[in-house]
Amino acid sequence: MAINNMHWKYKAFIQNLVASLPEQLALSVYYPIQRRFGGLRRIDPTKRLQAAIETWDRIVATGRNPKGGVFFEVGTGRMVSVPIAYWLMGAKKTITVDLNRYLKHELILESLDYIRTNRSQMEQLFAERLIPDRFDFLCELAEAHPSIDTILTSFQVEYASPADAAHTHLASDSIDYHTSYTVLEHIPPQVLADILSEAQRITKPHGLIVHGVDYTDHFSHNDSTIDAINFLQFTTREWDRLAGNRFMYMNRLRHSDYLRTFNKSGLEIVADDPQIDPSLVAKVQQGDAPLAAEFKDRPADDLAATFAWIVASPAQALAKCG
Repeated sequence: MAINNMHWKYKAFIQNLVASLPEQLALSVYYPIQRRFGGLRRIDPTKRLQAAIETWDRIVATGRNPKGGVFFEVGTGRMVSVPIAYWLMGAKKTITVDLNRYLKHELILESLDYIRTNRSQMEQLFAERLIPDRFDFLCELAEAHPSIDTILTSFQVEYASPADAAHTHLASDSIDYHTSYTVLEHIPPQVLADILSEAQRITKPHGLIVHGVDYTDHFSHNDSTIDAINFLQFTTREWDRLAGNRFMYMNRLRHSDYLRTFNKSGLEIVADDPQIDPSLVAKVQQGDAPLAAEFKDRPADDLAATFAWIVASPAQALAKCG
């Protein structure tokens, strides 16, 4: 049975078991499992590229021009698809950091090859945002099967891991755009607050903080027997026991929690648009969704939010400029 089609509790058990191993051994064991049975069986970077494009468009929607900007990415992951997309659209460089060194050369090569061999799809995806000369260069480079260092240098990517996004050691006001996609939900609340405080410090006065957050129970992505708020039925202690491992930790914060954390970290919300599932709202309102005590008094639409883009700016921007 593919791990993607496995009942969520079995999948959680396997993850907990692997996570109980010494850190480096756990990482070396988990990767082959993902590669053979999980989401890494077939590499298609399209979703990550779309996330970068959406981030770019949300910056443009505020009246800013991200071309020539310095991007910072929280949570690199296995590939550097998002930084590459930023570069294809005109970014000067991207600084990307990860707590663990998940980056894999073979996966980056496969993602580059996918981009190269699906040229028309990529041209439609990026549309007018794509810089043709940069895209031609990527296609030529992909055919040469470059080293990971060559890839990072060619696409102006500065990669740091292990690295702490809450303590970057970057100079104040040194980046233009602080970004992530489906990463913040995997960060403990206090660490998240520290990362956002650091974002406020290192982002330029007229820069932006742009993050896409997935509020759903990630086990529901591959197990159709549960819904997107299945994990809200468990107390914090129960959930930590079931799925508190390094591979699938989810903080279960709701949209209102993120907005408060952003504000407390010295950031001013510019835009947010939570996607709310009407069927989940009805389920909560009708009492058909089992909820732990810590979630029972929450508004139904807050519980039923499944995703949101949050765009913020440094609240002390005027003070910085002054």
